[in-house]
Amino acid sequence: MMLLFDTTQSVVLEPDENQIKSATFLSENFEVGPGKIVVKTLLDIDFPRGHIGVKSFDVEVVDEDGNSVPLYETYLHHWFAVKYIENITMSQYITQSHDLRNGIEFERNDGACQGFLLPHYWGLGAESRGTSSNLPDPFAVELGNPTKIKHGFKEKWLFSIMVIDTRGTQDKKGCTKCRCKLMNLPKDFYNVTTGINGQLLPRNYKGGLFCCQDNVQCKLRNGIRGPTRKLSLRYKIKWVDWDEHQVPLKFYILDSTDRVRSNGSTPIHDCQAEYTIPRNHNNDIPHVKKANIPMTKGGYLIYGTSHMHTGVVNVTLYGQNGRVLCTSNPKYGTGKEAGNEKGYLVGMSVCYPKPGSIKIEDGEILTLESVYENKFRTGAMGHFYIYLAEQIPNKYLKEI
Repeated sequence: MMLLFDTTQSVVLEPDENQIKSATFLSENFEVGPGKIVVKTLLDIDFPRGHIGVKSFDVEVVDEDGNSVPLYETYLHHWFAVKYIENITMSQYITQSHDLRNGIEFERNDGACQGFLLPHYWGLGAESRGTSSNLPDPFAVELGNPTKIKHGFKEKWLFSIMVIDTRGTQDKKGCTKCRCKLMNLPKDFYNVTTGINGQLLPRNYKGGLFCCQDNVQCKLRNGIRGPTRKLSLRYKIKWVDWDEHQVPLKFYILDSTDRVRSNGSTPIHDCQAEYTIPRNHNNDIPHVKKANIPMTKGGYLIYGTSHMHTGVVNVTLYGQNGRVLCTSNPKYGTGKEAGNEKGYLVGMSVCYPKPGSIKIEDGEILTLESVYENKFRTGAMGHFYIYLAEQIPNKYLKEI
């Protein structure tokens, strides 16, 4: 076993026949204080280099001493790892200015939302510590292929993050749902804030991503004073050097808010990323959000899970004939330690179908159903993650 250490990472070459390597990194830090919301883009994060196949990507929030931070102190709303390529001649300018308008091109995942909505390759939230990201052999996400990187550019990665420090707040859970009335928003908020569609937010927008903006503070209890502290993301990546034995995967994010329409034979996606579950009157029937999503390109399902929020009952992806492709179930915490915080969503189950056993056909229309408790909830999400292999080794097909 070979170990390489410096101040921010450790690299371990695991002694197995697949030559899986792993590295643990720390992001640049960010400062939080009681009630403070941090929404940041962290450019050019440390990432394994070369032509590789990524096997897993795990993230958590830690303090300056490397201790895991529990969700009831600082809530990890989401982290997204996004790929981009950077013009080599402009690298110094971009580093100094953080100007993302020139010199970089974003490279989103394989679908299915429109434009640059939900573009990431990996990303979860509060459920990160309890959700497996491991991809089974011989499957991996291929990165760093020099034949696929534009000449004069370099492949890089960034984090897009939102964390909410709920220490001392009037309503911890309400803050994690980005409830607008719990935030110290500017008086002209509704006059200047636009939503996903580029239009001003309606006055009846009660909560969600747009009320959780960088440096906004969730309202504190009277007399609360508290220290600021510096936190960072600790993330572990496992990978293999790419060779002919690896099978590449495509990565798709399906959104239960996707209001798909068509232009002839071309599907037009209209993902909203989040939604509100309205108030109800003693209705115990769970709230279901459903979307029918056509898959232009299919493949064999290798992995499936979801990014949800507290209150989720389950989320299921169905094939066009009604067959269940994958159901992801929540795990809720029962204690105080980080990763098991009582009342918080701390994990989502993962589907690992036998390779070759579930095939999604080209053009097949999938149905995604996100099920939550039927209680007033803002900023609910229903994102389903699937990794598909367009082809798999014959030995797996022979075993079906």
